[in-house]
Amino acid sequence: MHRAVSHLFATCTKAIRLNTYLPRTKVNAVFIKALSLSLLSLQAGSALSAVPGLEPQKSWDLDGYIKYMATYSIPDGTDNTFDNLIHNRLNFEYRFSSSWRVNVGLRNRALWGDSTDFPGYADLVALDSGYMDLSKNWHEDDVVINSQLDRLYLTWQQDDWGAQLGRFRINWSMNTIWNPNDIYNAYSIYDFDYEERAGTDAVMLSRKMGFADGVDLVFSPARQSGQDSASLRYFANQSGWDYQFIAGRARMDYVLGAGFATDVFDAGFRGELTWFDPIDPEFEGEPTKKTTVASIESDYSFGGKRSWMGRAAWLFISEPQDASSALAYLNLPLDAKTLSFTRNTWYADVSFDLTPLNRVTLSTSYYDDHSYFIGISSNYSLANDWQLLTVIQSFNGSSSSLFSEAPATLLFANVKYSF
Repeated sequence: MHRAVSHLFATCTKAIRLNTYLPRTKVNAVFIKALSLSLLSLQAGSALSAVPGLEPQKSWDLDGYIKYMATYSIPDGTDNTFDNLIHNRLNFEYRFSSSWRVNVGLRNRALWGDSTDFPGYADLVALDSGYMDLSKNWHEDDVVINSQLDRLYLTWQQDDWGAQLGRFRINWSMNTIWNPNDIYNAYSIYDFDYEERAGTDAVMLSRKMGFADGVDLVFSPARQSGQDSASLRYFANQSGWDYQFIAGRARMDYVLGAGFATDVFDAGFRGELTWFDPIDPEFEGEPTKKTTVASIESDYSFGGKRSWMGRAAWLFISEPQDASSALAYLNLPLDAKTLSFTRNTWYADVSFDLTPLNRVTLSTSYYDDHSYFIGISSNYSLANDWQLLTVIQSFNGSSSSLFSEAPATLLFANVKYSF
């Protein structure tokens, strides 16, 4: 297990070197200014609201949360580990006018426990794969303290035209499990603690063409020369069908894709398909291959006193990329071509209300190499703005599978206060 973890952090260190060509200069000043602006605005609004009849119409909003998560890992054949995380998030929006606004999202994390002893752990926490490196470790000893601006963008909206510039989320997904069309912001289905997902450094121009029709044009620069992304999306609705088409370039591939969402016999039915055509015939001495990634999913609400709901999904990758290890696959950032490491992957879950305040979800996934995942989660509303989330995740498989290299059961307890 320790060798596998060391390999993971070595892989992360290599990835960090490939993605850190830009200096971190003035990052501290950015964080301080963002925090100061949020706090000063909050104090000013509180002072005015204290005077009856003088509360102005707000031009800004500030919200967020703070949560604590304990993680207990039980790997087979090696020592158990215990880790702690305090995660604070601030979301700030300022509206200059009806057409212009700026958004800032800052996440602050303090991590301590057994995992901090692994080489490269602090670098993994600080990893920022965007064009701008907006992540900073303030402390890297027994406690790792990190701040990251994962949202920092300016929005303009005028009639049917709109534009965004900075770091923001580009959500081109139709599906809720695997998203082959999400060529900018792919994520792991096992990561439940980062619900906002990472942002993308980009500029996007949008044009509405009807009630549910429109066009998005995106350009996203990369730190590495020759790996910029540029793409176009057309989306529309017709006869109860939402659909979209995408085309362009995603880093080192030309892409064509399509997606849809509709209801069939009261069941939700969605699908996405993306075709990747490598620009260069080789990468790091290895030949590149054309790849098709597709996913279909469906969900159905059975209703009843417990509000039962079921969901199932299938993922297909024509040329799956080998994962160096299970830990690397589960921890390193994914893209739309690496959503799985096998040709076919299946997923299913069922959820129900145990009580009016407690919802339980049972989930599982299965891979072609006989790796499998089993999970259970419970989301309990403790009070207004307070939630308790408990999660059990188990990764295992047959003797020749990827997950069997480091089988483990993970226990999570997460207490969250939103404001």
